Amino acid sequence: MLTQAQIDRFNTEGVLVVENLLPPDLLIRIRAEYADLLDSLYDRWHAEGLVPPPGDQDFWAKLQTSYTAGCDWFQPMDISLPGDTIHADTPFHFGPAVFDMLTCPRLLDTVESLIGPEITSNPIQHVRIKPPAKTLRGSENRAHVTATDWHQDRAVGHEEGDNTQMVTVWLAITDATVENGCLQAIPGKPRMYPHCPKTQTAIADGFLNPDDAVPLPVKAGGAVIFHPLTPHASLANTTQGFRWSFDIRFNVTGQPTGRSHFPSFIARSHRAPETVLTDWQAWRDLWLEARARLAQKPHIPIHRWRADSPACA
Repeated sequence: MLTQAQIDRFNTEGVLVVENLLPPDLLIRIRAEYADLLDSLYDRWHAEGLVPPPGDQDFWAKLQTSYTAGCDWFQPMDISLPGDTIHADTPFHFGPAVFDMLTCPRLLDTVESLIGPEITSNPIQHVRIKPPAKTLRGSENRAHVTATDWHQDRAVGHEEGDNTQMVTVWLAITDATVENGCLQAIPGKPRMYPHCPKTQTAIADGFLNPDDAVPLPVKAGGAVIFHPLTPHASLANTTQGFRWSFDIRFNVTGQPTGRSHFPSFIARSHRAPETVLTDWQAWRDLWLEARARLAQKPHIPIHRWRADSPACA
C-alpha cells in the first residue's frame, strides 16, 4: 500500500514514482517469456530469409537485427490488439508472466490505495520496447517504438470513459533514464485538452509549456503512476541500448473502460472475490474472441480526435 504522503502527492500532482513495485523473480520471468517469444519469431523470419542466422545474438541484438531488417516484432509482442485494422490472424502476446504482472499483489495494493478495492484491468495496455533513436527508420511514428508526443491518457479512449476513476501504471522492465528515454510529465490534473494527429495523437499546440516538464527516471521493477489527465510524454532514447516498459491501466469495476470493444477483467474485488479472473489462459481467450469478432466488423477508432478539428487547424 502507498503511504498517506504518497497518496497526497499523487492527488496533488497527478503523478507518482514508486520504486520496487514488481518482485525481482517476476521481472526475470517476464524477460524469459519475451526471450522465448523472440526466439520463435526470429527463427521464423530466418526460415523466410529475412534475417541472418541467430548465431550468438542475445535478446537485444535479435531485436535490433529484426528491426533493421524490417521485421515487425512490436505487434507480436504487444498485449493488445492494434488501433488500426484487425485481422483474424493479427498477432499479440498473452502469457502467464505478463498476466502475473497485471495481477501482482503488490501492484494491486498500490492501485487500491488510489481507486479502491474494486479493480478492473483496463484493456488500454501496451508493451513499449524502444530501440536507440539513431537506429529508427525515418518513417517510424509508433508511440510504442519511438519517443511519445505530449498527451493525456484520458484522451486516447472513447468519451464514455471520461468520468471513469482510473490510473495508468507505467512499469519499467529495464532502468528508465533521461538518456534512454524515460517519461516526463507536467504535474497537475488540468482539464482535458484537445488532441490532434501529430507524430502520434497529441495535445494540440498552444496548451502546454514544455519548460514545465519534469523527467521521471525509474529503475527496473519500479513504476510511474499517472492520473488520466496528467500531461506526459517520453524523451528520445539517445543511448546504444533499448528501453523496455509496459503501459497498463486500472479502473473502478463497473465504470466504462473507454475502449469497450476490447476485453477487460476483474483483477481484485473485496465485494465479490469470486468474480476475479485468475487464469491467464482465460485472459488470453478473451482477446482471441475479441479478435475473431472485430475482424469481421468495420474498424472502430480507438479515440475520438479528428485532424479537421478546429484545434488542429
